[in-house]
Amino acid sequence: MAIARYTLAVDRRTRRDGEATADFIGCVAFGRSAEFAEKYFRQGLKIVVTGRIQTGSYTNREGQKVYTTDVVVEEQEFAESKASSDNYASAQPRQSYSNSAPAAPAPSSAGPADGFMNIPDGIDEELPFI
Repeated sequence: MAIARYTLAVDRRTRRDGEATADFIGCVAFGRSAEFAEKYFRQGLKIVVTGRIQTGSYTNREGQKVYTTDVVVEEQEFAESKASSDNYASAQPRQSYSNSAPAAPAPSSAGPADGFMNIPDGIDEELPFI
């Protein structure tokens, strides 16, 4: 069975001392999900992950107990169109492990060119679920 471990960098909305901060979340995928992640995911690609939190612990070589928290991936998918991903990738230095992502569904003719709706600034204060 294939197993893939990767870390998601999740930007925080608030900034510390004017600088952007991020949380780094460990993820583990099994089977076909692991194969998919290994084949298509690369640094900087925006993805959506659904899963469950799993905690654990182990004793390291120095004899200290280390606690872990990972997301066991149940679903994962691209969160941006291929064009957006390619634009980001062309602005970044090439990594030896990067692969091209498969084409995302074509955007509808009613939406913007990249297939995602632009949300006006300030609207997030009005949404009850944020």
